[in-house]
Amino acid sequence: MPIDTAYLLDCLTLLLRWLHVIVGIAWIGASFYFVWLDNSLRKPTDPELLAKGIGGELWAVHGGGFYNPQKYLLAPKQLPSELHWFKWESYSTWLTGFLLLSTLYYSQAGSYMVDPAKAALPPAQAVAIGLGSLVLGWLVYDGLCRLFIERSQLAFAAVYTVFVAAMAYALNHWLSGRAAFLHVGAMLATSMSANVLFWIIPGQRKMVAAMARGETPDPIHGKRGKQRSVHNNYLTLPVLFCMISNHYAFTYSHQQAWLALLLIMLAAVLIRHFFNLRHKGELAWRYPAAGSAILLGVFIWLAPSARPQATSPVAMAPTLAQVRPILAARCLACHAAKPTLMPSAPAGLVLDSDAQVLANAARIHTQVVQLHAMPLGNVTQMTEAERTLLHQWFVAGAQP
Repeated sequence: MPIDTAYLLDCLTLLLRWLHVIVGIAWIGASFYFVWLDNSLRKPTDPELLAKGIGGELWAVHGGGFYNPQKYLLAPKQLPSELHWFKWESYSTWLTGFLLLSTLYYSQAGSYMVDPAKAALPPAQAVAIGLGSLVLGWLVYDGLCRLFIERSQLAFAAVYTVFVAAMAYALNHWLSGRAAFLHVGAMLATSMSANVLFWIIPGQRKMVAAMARGETPDPIHGKRGKQRSVHNNYLTLPVLFCMISNHYAFTYSHQQAWLALLLIMLAAVLIRHFFNLRHKGELAWRYPAAGSAILLGVFIWLAPSARPQATSPVAMAPTLAQVRPILAARCLACHAAKPTLMPSAPAGLVLDSDAQVLANAARIHTQVVQLHAMPLGNVTQMTEAERTLLHQWFVAGAQP
């Protein structure tokens, strides 16, 4: 018996997404741990440790054991026989993420990336814009890091924020909302992984090689690695939001979605800054308070109106019999047991039967009428008159 191709694609994306989450947890966990460790180290008082060049140490207990991590001001006098490197977590996270992006978005760009209401792009051009954003994002970020390494990091943050805002604005005007949000996150994640590949690991290798030759390592490698590691730490929460944003149409379907994205990412950075300061012993509650206030303000701003204005009145409330042809023409290509535009019904929402339509009436109203998020990219060309009829049917009680 032949296996359905759509089912095989679902299995592939399931495995890719699962693996992406697993390795992502490993990378983020290591990143958070080392930033916490670096901020929590205290200068030792033991003369022997100071003589060895130990700049900070920490005592911790976990899982029934005691641990004593130590950090050298530059490097130990003698190279240890075994070193643990933290790199594959980053590489595997980016690789699985790119494969998932390619499988879900690039191979189905006409459905997932193109929004004719914004720009009637050929699918190949939409893919090129997505890929170009990843490359451009790294080139600009890396150039700014080189420029500001000896200057103010606050100035770097301000300039880089303006660049990210410009990219969010451009992508939200060229691509579908969900694809734009995802590519802003992918752009940041690409820079994070490139930091590890091009700067952090090579710098560490140069330091180890210098020690192997009996030379004193150049401290610039440690300074650059620290700069990029701190940036990765602050970018983590914005990237995670972008990765989950496709599940929440109210965030990317707004006319000013690019600004909403920027504000949500800013709130995430402020909240992350609180935890970084907390590791140093400073309780700066103003940062999570500001972040929470921004999030609350964005959610209030994005809230859809309860009752959109109808474009044409009707004498009697529409019935399900009048609604059903609209759903058949505009929705069932995706939301059916055997869809024609998708491998499987998105979010498992199937509208084949009247009972399924009635059970999901509120969901249909929110996505189709209030948010205009569905049909995705309006690929089936739903009209405003049809949205109005759906609205009238719903507010009248969604009668069968």
